[in-house]
Amino acid sequence: MDEAVKFSNIAATPAAFPLRGGRYGVSVIGTFDDDPAGAVTLQMLGADGTTYQTVAAGTTFAASGYAVVELPPGQFQLLVADVTALYAQIVRIPQ
Repeated sequence: MDEAVKFSNIAATPAAFPLRGGRYGVSVIGTFDDDPAGAVTLQMLGADGTTYQTVAAGTTFAASGYAVVELPPGQFQLLVADVTALYAQIVRIPQ
């Protein structure tokens, strides 16, 4: 399981990735379209093993931003919609 995942200059949803769980900082910087509105959403693989679900209200970004979130161990993805030149990182915060 990873403690950090980084993406550079992407414009589409990347492959899913594992995280070991704990407190993570989520940072996104990119060009968000206005029409339709662009968004980046952190999602976790659900209990059915197929469906990705939004992690928390604070992990959907409509503009560049940063959030801290507690995550369980599991499989995650960044859902990217109408965002270009996206730089994102999800980094575990030691406690």
